[in-house]
Amino acid sequence: MPEGRAKAAAEEREKAKASIRAFVEHPFRVIKHLWGHYKLRYRGLAKNAARFTTLCALSNLFLCRREVLAAG
Repeated sequence: MPEGRAKAAAEEREKAKASIRAFVEHPFRVIKHLWGHYKLRYRGLAKNAARFTTLCALSNLFLCRREVLAAG
């Protein structure tokens, strides 16, 4: 690992990557743990894509439920 300024810059880059990674991983955590979507069943590509798209939309609503309820 580099020392001095290079180390600080490397740590800042890693922190930025980690925050983006955390932001992206939260919806997948909701999909897996809340609705039990751990394994994909072989139902056909169209059905799997439709189910996953629906689960992604629901997880987005779940993650921003406070804002949605406050607006309504």
